[in-house]
Amino acid sequence: MAITLINPAGLVEVDAYHQVAIAGGSKLVFVAGQVSWDADGVTVGPGDLAAQVEQCYLNVGTALAAAGASFEDVAKLNVHVVDWTPDKMPLLMEGITRAAARLGGAPVPPATLLGVAALDVPEHLVEIEATAVLD
Repeated sequence: MAITLINPAGLVEVDAYHQVAIAGGSKLVFVAGQVSWDADGVTVGPGDLAAQVEQCYLNVGTALAAAGASFEDVAKLNVHVVDWTPDKMPLLMEGITRAAARLGGAPVPPATLLGVAALDVPEHLVEIEATAVLD
């Protein structure tokens, strides 16, 4: 495996992700921001942040698989949430948990959570992008 995830001493340990990813591979995979569209371009879970997070993770998983990668190869995630407030964290975590159950594991690489004013389509509440490293 090309990625080693760690939580260094001296940094807070966060349950949702690791603080550092050490990449030892030679092939980079960049996954464009994924929204909650299904394969037909229909938004999954309008108005439901947890459902949209789940679909975004599933879409990232599909994109990774097409490149011969999986969440085990992800070095970094960026999560963009419309009108983010801390009270939305349980819904975000619910969506991640549901996606992890369907994907067969918890995607917990380093991650950045950004609140944004809007995304490409008004009904989209979240967009997730990934960078993976392969041997």
